Amino acid sequence: MVDLSQYLPILLFLGVALALSGVFVFAPMAVSRLTGAHKPTAEKLTEYECGFPAFEDSRSQFDVRFYLVAILFIIFDLEAAFIYPWAVSVFKLGWVAWISMMIFIAELALGLAYAWKKGALDWE
Repeated sequence: MVDLSQYLPILLFLGVALALSGVFVFAPMAVSRLTGAHKPTAEKLTEYECGFPAFEDSRSQFDVRFYLVAILFIIFDLEAAFIYPWAVSVFKLGWVAWISMMIFIAELALGLAYAWKKGALDWE
């Protein structure tokens, strides 16, 4: 039979973590309600992220170019994530690692040139 008392520290840690996270989430909301900081006005309830009120249904489709730009951003952001550790250890890895990274950068440059030529980076 399994001795469940060994799991008591884990359950205590989980309980303390849940209690603290609840305090950190709900205490600021409660304090703001009690101190009067929560006073919604017309100016506070206006759109602040995009600058203009919603004019269509929220379930409408976005233009494909939006997704294309987002995917290109992720690709070139990941490129930096691959290049940094390589740059730190390039002298220890040797010529094979250097040539491999140059092939990787050339492939990314070709992809960027293709996207640029197709007009994926043009925004109207």
